[in-house]
Amino acid sequence: MSEVAHRWRWAVVIAGLAIIGVLLALADIALNAPWLGPMSDAVVGPPVSISPLKERVPQSDRFERSRTIQTFTFVSPFHPRGPISPLQGLRALLSNGAALIFIALAVLVVFPHQARNAVERLEGRRGLVIALAAGFATGLLVLAALLLLRFTLIFLVLIPVLVAVAVGVAVFGIACIALALGRLLQNRMGLGPVHPLIASLAGALVVFDLVVIPYAGLAALALVVVAGLGIATVTRFGSASGWSFGDLNW
Repeated sequence: MSEVAHRWRWAVVIAGLAIIGVLLALADIALNAPWLGPMSDAVVGPPVSISPLKERVPQSDRFERSRTIQTFTFVSPFHPRGPISPLQGLRALLSNGAALIFIALAVLVVFPHQARNAVERLEGRRGLVIALAAGFATGLLVLAALLLLRFTLIFLVLIPVLVAVAVGVAVFGIACIALALGRLLQNRMGLGPVHPLIASLAGALVVFDLVVIPYAGLAALALVVVAGLGIATVTRFGSASGWSFGDLNW
């Protein structure tokens, strides 16, 4: 198969993943899962709010931020949430989805060697299981450290530092998971060779699609974050030697 055909197949797959993400975001908005609380609005965006002021103040709709979204609305068939616009799903993709893609690509550009080592470990035997176990253990240690630091005065300033480090490590791991998912699509679907950033783009869209699944999206997001934290911890942020107590012996 020619290189042009491979490129078109990748373009179709990426476009399909983007469309699936928009449809899942719309379903998430329409279902309005109440037990997710504010997390649902944080992922797919707030609902359409039609202000009653424009009925009383002439030309007040010029100042409505969601004026374009309010133009195309329909009533949810699943839950009496109110008007829903198809553009809300597109907004979720262009905001949270685009941010996820940008972060994943930025991490791969800045840390290419470390990302390769982490992805190779993730693709190895029981790599995902090890990443999840290490992520849960690391998360518990971080929570324990935060709890202990709350009751200190001297080290209280370390709490935001610890949180920032944990978030940074998790972001690196999520970017590696995106690349691993892109490579998985490449191998399973026979998409052919492509630039790693294109594969990472497809993998980031897969992560976004998992996150916006109604009801199960929050659990999927938690598993991705835990696995990302774990693979970054096990590989010592993509170090070639990995993590071992043997480094303490010299």
